[in-house]
Amino acid sequence: MTVAQAVVEYLSRQYTVDTIGGQEYRERLIPGTFGIFGHGNVAGVGQALKQYQAADPTIMPYYQGRNEQAQVHQAVGYARHTRRRQTFAISTSIGPGSSNLLTGAALATTNRLPVLLLPSDTFATRVADPVLQQLERPDAYDITVNDAFRPLSKFFDRVSRPEQLFSAFHHGLRVLTDPAETGAVTISLPQDVQAEASDVPEEFLAEREWRIRRPDADDEDIRRAAAAIRAARNPLIIAGGGVLYAYANDELARLVELTGIPVGNTQAGVGVLPWDHPFSVGAIGSTGTTAANALAADADLIIGIGTRYEDFTTASRTAFQNPEVQFININVAPIDAYKHGTALPIVADARKALIKLNQALGGYRVGADLEQRIAAEKKRWNATVDEAFGTRFTPLPAQNEIIGATSRAMDAQDVVICAAGSLPGDLHKMWRVRDPFGYHVEYAYSCMGYEIPGGLGVKRAALAEAAAGGAQRDVVVMVGDGSYLMMHTELVTAVAERIKLIVVLIQNHGYASIGSLSESLGSQRFGTQYRELDEETHSFDAGERLPVDLALNAESLGVKVIRIEPGEKVIAELEQAVRDAKAAPERGGPIVIHVESDPLLDAPASESWWDVPVSQVSDLDSTRQAYTTYTDHKNRQRKLLG
Repeated sequence: MTVAQAVVEYLSRQYTVDTIGGQEYRERLIPGTFGIFGHGNVAGVGQALKQYQAADPTIMPYYQGRNEQAQVHQAVGYARHTRRRQTFAISTSIGPGSSNLLTGAALATTNRLPVLLLPSDTFATRVADPVLQQLERPDAYDITVNDAFRPLSKFFDRVSRPEQLFSAFHHGLRVLTDPAETGAVTISLPQDVQAEASDVPEEFLAEREWRIRRPDADDEDIRRAAAAIRAARNPLIIAGGGVLYAYANDELARLVELTGIPVGNTQAGVGVLPWDHPFSVGAIGSTGTTAANALAADADLIIGIGTRYEDFTTASRTAFQNPEVQFININVAPIDAYKHGTALPIVADARKALIKLNQALGGYRVGADLEQRIAAEKKRWNATVDEAFGTRFTPLPAQNEIIGATSRAMDAQDVVICAAGSLPGDLHKMWRVRDPFGYHVEYAYSCMGYEIPGGLGVKRAALAEAAAGGAQRDVVVMVGDGSYLMMHTELVTAVAERIKLIVVLIQNHGYASIGSLSESLGSQRFGTQYRELDEETHSFDAGERLPVDLALNAESLGVKVIRIEPGEKVIAELEQAVRDAKAAPERGGPIVIHVESDPLLDAPASESWWDVPVSQVSDLDSTRQAYTTYTDHKNRQRKLLG
């Protein structure tokens, strides 16, 4: 068989096996392959997919996409919703087809989410050298475009001979299924090698199970952690995505109900507890709630569970102001367990660590004063959100109102999707999640354009979940016009497959998030508005708004569109539109709900900070004033936490 045929058949027989609470789950690791074909893969992987489709379409289903980067985002969305048990493979042609995957690779690796990339490469034999789209560097002739994947992937290999196929894929899938190492796995396939015939051992093509490793916590580490918790007066848990990937929600709930320790969550950790749980204080950090940030400021012990501690989580190391603060970090990945100089790293699966910690903390509970403060801070923040959701601005609503209306129209098990702009911060602090799978915001890479393809990947996983007897979930993408314009092409994919993806498209005529940040940094929203060029001043800041009709654009792609016109009833009409979209047939195709907002109406403040440097010298008064504010915050920043 050819190398490409061997790859396709091999991938069709790989399974993950996961054991949670004594129950075993066996899933197909690669349930399908995306591909856009060109001269690099059309006669290789493309031929193999066609051959197996003709024999049996279930062997390796093929999915068509419109952009290679978007295909990676679909795979990532699918992987996150399946809790890293499944992902897709993506085949591309050489040159731009391959390099279009690079942003997606970086996103997958940063998010610790598995995706298998199979970019085609130039001839291994160099028989037709140089070929179309070959990089051809004069100083290193063996370097191709695909070498750019090396720093972006958790595993990289190139199959230059058929015999290399076996070890390349064995080691690649080892990384793909390892919770501590997973990310983008890239295996470069030269176009001539893909089509080359070779004897393939039957053992390579046999079914193989990849058991997801869930290492247990060391008993001594648990003993030391329990002692530190018992000695703390103001402990605080920061729960990240690792809690969800470990299916540790129930053990976390058991811990906080046993001890009374409050829980703040990262972007990836939204859903670890329902928003109204008495010990859930919501989002933490730069886009956090005032409740979580107030408790973080005074905390003498931070218990990080499954978090990367990115700068939004730590408010650029200003969130924790207690000079005696210490850290316990529970994480399956050592790089995260050892962050911030902690003396108590626990390298373990979050669920297994929490089971032991719950046993070790029997009889311990925080003081009544802390419990009273938790209740008071939650009450204060909930009132703030109620006001933000309830205020009615006309004729253009605030983004807060749009979020509130969308949330009210959705069911508990539905999923909201977002990635970049001002929406992720507003959703993080205000979205009232009721289901562990109900919130999916890609914020490790915060990639503009992720929203629609990522949401489509989540919807694919939700459809598979429902088909297996699980929850019935609608997937609602919330996206601004900036991200929509960057990557809306996968709406065509949803049209082709009749997938009901609901998109709430918020038109605010520019990059509202960066506009607000620019203003706070003294740069006066420079270059962030969608306006015609004023040639005299060479400025885009004061011209006429662009006559762009994004609703009409979506309609031209074959999408059903609901337009919400500005006016007094805009929020009521939006809420009803989301309900109508949810009531539409499941296989009726995507629906876009178009609504305009006022970009100058901000969300409630987090009473926090994010470190974005300000020019130290400037002729602009606004920049000089911003630098004074910046230095005040820098004085609160800690160089190393303990």
